[in-house]
Amino acid sequence: MKKRLISTAIAALMSMPASAFAARLGVSIVDFDNNFQTLLMHGMQARAKEKGADIQIEDAHNDVAKQLDQVKNFIASGVDGIIVTLVDTNASKTISEEAARAGIPLVFVNLEPSDMKSLPDKQAYVGSNEVESGTLQAFEVCKLLRARGKSSEATAYIVMGSLVHQAALQRTKDVEQVFSTDMCNFIKVTDKQSSEWSRDNAQNLMTNWLTAGATPDAVIANNDESAIGAILALKAGGVDMKNVVVGGIDATQDGLQAMKAGELSVTVFQNAKGQGGGGVDAALALAKGEKVDRVVYVPFELVTPANEAEYLNKN
Repeated sequence: MKKRLISTAIAALMSMPASAFAARLGVSIVDFDNNFQTLLMHGMQARAKEKGADIQIEDAHNDVAKQLDQVKNFIASGVDGIIVTLVDTNASKTISEEAARAGIPLVFVNLEPSDMKSLPDKQAYVGSNEVESGTLQAFEVCKLLRARGKSSEATAYIVMGSLVHQAALQRTKDVEQVFSTDMCNFIKVTDKQSSEWSRDNAQNLMTNWLTAGATPDAVIANNDESAIGAILALKAGGVDMKNVVVGGIDATQDGLQAMKAGELSVTVFQNAKGQGGGGVDAALALAKGEKVDRVVYVPFELVTPANEAEYLNKN
């Protein structure tokens, strides 16, 4: 009788649909205090709930060693998949190797791994093509400066993100390349420094620049938080925001409010929900043994005062 019951139970389990078994995902996020990283996290949580997956999210606190420990702990606990937003692009190889050795699917989200094009099996990247972001931003800044009659000579500062993030390096490179074209080479970059993606750091940086020299014609920030920090410093310094073109990236709600107030001139929508949800989709698919594109791009979109209302509730 007991054997018959056991056999019946096993048969019942085997006949249950795969969706009845909730996958467990471990997620390591760069820093919960980072506005955009929090939006990514919310996107992951929403998609995991929709898919019936269990998700454990840890804060790496911008610490490479802590993030690696979190990944190792996920592996030790036997999760079905791991999702990481990288603290340091250069740490991606070690994290990739740890997951590959354990045979656990790994998905990098938002911040590109250093070896993105050659990730091992059961690993993928879900994010946006950073060449688009800085390029869209810089051309719009150039266009706005020309419209203001600054087509002969204009000064600019670049507020970079973290120098260990590929996104900051690529966005800055995009801006510099646009400013080297015949159409935009009238824009001269006075200085560029890192704010570590931080509003407070960007505000201090802009304050120092204003103290040391003249008011720039443009400020190009690698993210909205840094753009807002620069705006706060400019306003505190008595600068009329109508005289400065300020560009950001991410189209966060705070950034869009700054645009609505006439302070942020341009931003570029980075779809946090799309990236976060896409990361969960990829991790679940890999956990089921399904084939996933090694690189999944979610397009950037230019946001200006003309279309900002369309983006108010997108992230």
